[in-house]
Amino acid sequence: MSGSRAPGAVVWLWLSVAAAVLAMVGNVIALAVPGFYADLTAAFLPQAYAQDIANLALVSPLMLVCAGLALRGSDRAFLLWLGTLAFTVYNYVIYTVAVPFGPLFLLWVAVLGLATYALIGGLTTLDRTVARRFTGRRMLTVIGWALIVLGVLFALLWLREDVPALLSGTAPQSAVDLAVPTNPVHVLDLALFLPAVIGVGVGVLRRRPYAVVVSPVPLVFLILTGVPILLTPLVQRAVGLPPAWSVAGILGVLTVVVTTLLVRLLMSLSRPDQRAVDPGERALPE
Repeated sequence: MSGSRAPGAVVWLWLSVAAAVLAMVGNVIALAVPGFYADLTAAFLPQAYAQDIANLALVSPLMLVCAGLALRGSDRAFLLWLGTLAFTVYNYVIYTVAVPFGPLFLLWVAVLGLATYALIGGLTTLDRTVARRFTGRRMLTVIGWALIVLGVLFALLWLREDVPALLSGTAPQSAVDLAVPTNPVHVLDLALFLPAVIGVGVGVLRRRPYAVVVSPVPLVFLILTGVPILLTPLVQRAVGLPPAWSVAGILGVLTVVVTTLLVRLLMSLSRPDQRAVDPGERALPE
């Protein structure tokens, strides 16, 4: 294999194939068995179904396709694959710690473990010199600022709920609605994901090679995050609950914008034998 990763990436690609297959098996069971999520609250239930549908119809198939193409040497597929892995790790933390213990618990743990090792292994095999092949330098500036702004905005959104709850000595309303001790999305975002997104954005603005190479990963993550949220109002209607279209509308616009940025970024990745730099612009450092 050549390009954005080393030969050792083959192991991690195959681990992700196992994770995707197991995830799809679990999604089918959860969707097919009546009352599988009977213990979830009315707020949590449609989110769980929407996540299963998104995983089964998009995330896991995309991971399998990207893994296959990456095994054949596609750098763009490899970067997309890392994004699907990041999304899978994030969501299976929620499956394993927020959904009540049940028959799929060990399967979810297996998916989480396989995807986590595959993600770490994939990130360690990235070739920093690929950063020189991103020819759209102005696009990189846009990407860097977009990641920083999105990271800060989401952090402020979660803190807007969490800080008043702390000051008043009550639980955040989202945790109450989900019947969980703390909102796992807030925990994962504030502790891990959003700092990483902001850090990558800063690194891209400074043209740090590793940050440039890894920049498609948070974009893929953000896009995939929008899919189940967009599906949730449809699921709410299907289970007899009032659909919440307002949030879906905002996330829909954001998803389209981020998708556009990702496509333009990946299209600016030249082939290994056609490394190019925009006229008048400085190449990235080694």
